[in-house]
Amino acid sequence: MDKPWKISRGPIAATELDVEKANAINTLLIRPVGVLPAKAGDPVLPFAVGLFNELRPLLKPDAGVTTLRRATAAYVHCRRYYFASAQPDSMRHNLDGEPVEALSEEDRLVAQKRFLSLKHSAARAEEPEPAPVVPPPVISKNEQIRAALLRGRKNAVS
Repeated sequence: MDKPWKISRGPIAATELDVEKANAINTLLIRPVGVLPAKAGDPVLPFAVGLFNELRPLLKPDAGVTTLRRATAAYVHCRRYYFASAQPDSMRHNLDGEPVEALSEEDRLVAQKRFLSLKHSAARAEEPEPAPVVPPPVISKNEQIRAALLRGRKNAVS
């Protein structure tokens, strides 16, 4: 995994969860930005370097910078964002969603490693855990004798 991928999977489509995260960012801004998906199926676009600094002036007066930072982090640290960034033909995009530059090979490799790490973590989380082995309860000799006598009485009554 020391070499970036050579085969592109094409545009990576956003899911409903990605759109929810994008909407969380857009609700903090005075206007929606084109780099974020508006609906499921829209492409996930890697951000241009320094894009957060362009988002800050668009922040609504009643919204906090920390809230914007957290919402942005939730979006860019998801599996599909890393997958989109790891593609051999991936481009960075400005606020309007226009491509501005190609991702460096180093950035693509980092995104690839993070994507695979998240993918493996999700696969492990989906695996059912084995049921714990519960040892049978410890019963004293007296309790065993009493249980045997009670069983004998029930059988005699029948």
